[in-house]
Amino acid sequence: MDAITKKELSVIATKIRLAVIEGTFHAKSGHPGGSLSIADDLAYLYWKGMNIDPADPKWPGRDRLVLSKGHAAPALYGALALRGYFSTDLIPTLRKTDSILQGHPDMKHIPGVDMSSGSLGQGISCAVGMALAAKLDGADYRVYTILGDGEISEGQVWEASMFAAAKGLDNLVVIVDNNNLQIDGTVEEVNSPYPIPEKFAAFGFHVIEIDGNDLDQIEAACNEAKTVKGKPTAIVQKTVKGKGVSFMENQCSWHGAAPKQAEYDIAMAELTARLQELEG
Repeated sequence: MDAITKKELSVIATKIRLAVIEGTFHAKSGHPGGSLSIADDLAYLYWKGMNIDPADPKWPGRDRLVLSKGHAAPALYGALALRGYFSTDLIPTLRKTDSILQGHPDMKHIPGVDMSSGSLGQGISCAVGMALAAKLDGADYRVYTILGDGEISEGQVWEASMFAAAKGLDNLVVIVDNNNLQIDGTVEEVNSPYPIPEKFAAFGFHVIEIDGNDLDQIEAACNEAKTVKGKPTAIVQKTVKGKGVSFMENQCSWHGAAPKQAEYDIAMAELTARLQELEG
């Protein structure tokens, strides 16, 4: 990695995780597990991978990101605040009635949010439309969308994927966050989407498989996607739900539950210790 180092990105990912815990604790609701699992993606994309300008959130030439798994908004808000789209002072206002930071991303009120999302399965269609618009306009921006592995049980995901491949949208990158857990169990127990890489390949995607909590692998995959011509790319990443907080890791009970005071104290202590270790 150049310009910004892997260590610096690790610091940012940890700060995003701290924001997830801060926000969900004060909201007394939210989705910490799947937010923590994508913090590394967001750190890489917003600080290195995407061509963006926080001072001009609506810049037409910017790369776009659609958080199709919109319930992971606490992580996106952490990234946007730390990147300078709005004040980090807003993080504790998550889900408050007078706050712009609602339970799911809102493009009308939150600077840096490229698409409102949260109805699972629909975000990828919006991303496909954006990628097609870029092709029709002769623009060179890229579009990224992050999906949950439970989310891809939605049929609309595959309709959009079929269309993306049919139109040769090589400016589209679909990231599947395969943490193997959803609201009430493993994805196999609920409705197995496996094998995920083979499914996207069958729909005409170039497929890359990585560890999605490894920044080097995230960077390599995103760079590889930029070399692919004539077809969209799917990055299927294995991640740990609740990554970074010991008692949340690999526990589906933390899909949609906020930490209480004692749990908040432990989580913040663990993440703060990690931050100090990285910055030391």
